[in-house]
Amino acid sequence: NSRGTSSLLKDSISFTEASAAGLFEGHDLLRRGFTSVKNELLPSHPLELTEKNFQLNQDKANFATLRNIQGIHAPLKLQMEFRAVKQVQRLPFLHSSNMAMDILRGNDESIGFEDILNDPAQSEVMGEPHMMMEHKLGLL
Repeated sequence: NSRGTSSLLKDSISFTEASAAGLFEGHDLLRRGFTSVKNELLPSHPLELTEKNFQLNQDKANFATLRNIQGIHAPLKLQMEFRAVKQVQRLPFLHSSNMAMDILRGNDESIGFEDILNDPAQSEVMGEPHMMMEHKLGLL
């Protein structure tokens, strides 16, 4: 055999690529839903990316305005508060309103689409608490 053992080693799968069940694990239809290659490649509408990044773009504009008016310390302080609020979470199976984040962004006095039609408490799907915690901790 002219290929030798070094070429055989190149054809094998490295240990870092194969996790405990990652190599043979199938798509989890219950957690991730149906897959579509077309949806993974291209957005379904030209405005979809703009809508996905709306809050990020809004925050950038607000930070730039705040920096021009009050100086660099104001947006840094606000970003630090955002990070602190994001770290405080409920258990994954409990509904969280994220009221502190709404107050920081100034959305606490407005009613939006997500306030009425995106209420997780009204969701038809309620996960099992033990499975959701194991999934969050990476045990499942």
